[in-house]
Amino acid sequence: MRTVFGFDMETDIGSWTPWYRGFAEGTQAILDVLEKQDITATFYFTADAAQKNPAEVKKVIAAEHEIGCHTLYHETIGDALFDIPGAVPILPEEVPNRVRRATEEVEKATGVRPVSFRCPRLWGSTAVTNALEELGYVSDATYPMYFYRKQLEPYHPSKDDWTEKGDLKLIQLPNFADLSMDSKDEYGRDMDQWPLFRTESAEALMKHVDGYIAFCEKRGVEPFICFYMHPWEFAKMPEGLLHYGEGAVLPDPFIIKNCGPYATEQLDILIDMLRDRGSEFLQARHVKVK
Repeated sequence: MRTVFGFDMETDIGSWTPWYRGFAEGTQAILDVLEKQDITATFYFTADAAQKNPAEVKKVIAAEHEIGCHTLYHETIGDALFDIPGAVPILPEEVPNRVRRATEEVEKATGVRPVSFRCPRLWGSTAVTNALEELGYVSDATYPMYFYRKQLEPYHPSKDDWTEKGDLKLIQLPNFADLSMDSKDEYGRDMDQWPLFRTESAEALMKHVDGYIAFCEKRGVEPFICFYMHPWEFAKMPEGLLHYGEGAVLPDPFIIKNCGPYATEQLDILIDMLRDRGSEFLQARHVKVK
C-alpha cells in the first residue's frame, strides 16, 4: 500500500480567515512528527503563504520535503462540486494564466519549481489538468474520490475529461475516501474522511482505511491512500465568531475541533498504524502509475 501525506499550506481555517496565526506553530508540529517517523511528505503552498512565511518554507526545504503549489490565494480554479457563497470558480479560459502565475510565484518565493499541484477544496477540472500538463507538472493530487467514485489508483487523465483515464503525462492522485461505506450525504462528503483523525481519533480513521483496503482488495486493486491536511489543524485555532473587514464568519464546529496538540498526537499514531499495515510513504512527485 502506498501512502502520500499532503499538507495544504494556506491561511488559518482554510478559506474562512486571511490570517497565518497558526502557520508557524502548526508547520513545526508537522515537521517534528515527520522527522520522528522518518518519512517525507508534500507541502502544497499557496503563493501568498510562501511569500509571507519564508521561515517555514526554509524549514520544509531543509527537511527535504517536497514543495508543491496550491494556487495563488486558495482561490477556486476548478469545477465547483457544490455551492459555497463567494467561491465562484474562475472561468476555464482564465485557468492557464492563473496556474502559470501561481507556479512562478511559488518558485520565486521558495527557490523551487513545483511539479506537484493540488486545487483548493479538491475542486479540479479538465482545464486545470491541461494547464498543468503544459507547465510540465508531474502530479496533481486533486481528484475527490468521495464525489466521482471512479478512480481508485493513480492514473494519467484524459485531455478531454480529467476524471477519466487518458494519455496525459501528468499523474492524477485520488484523495482517500471510504468507498466501502454507505453515504448519507448527497455529495458523498461523509466518505471523505478529513478531518476524522482529529475530530475523533487516528483509530477511528483507520477503521475506514481498513474498510477501503478491503474494498480495493475485492476488486484486485492495490490500495492507494492520499491524505490532505493543513498546518492550522496542528495549532490551537480561535473559537466563535471570526471578525475581520466588514463582518464575521462562524465556522462549523468540526472545522476547528481538536486543532493543536491532539491533532499532532493523532497524526503520529496514524502513521504508526499505517506502517503496521505495510504502507510505503511517498512524496507526490514520486508516485508512478502501475
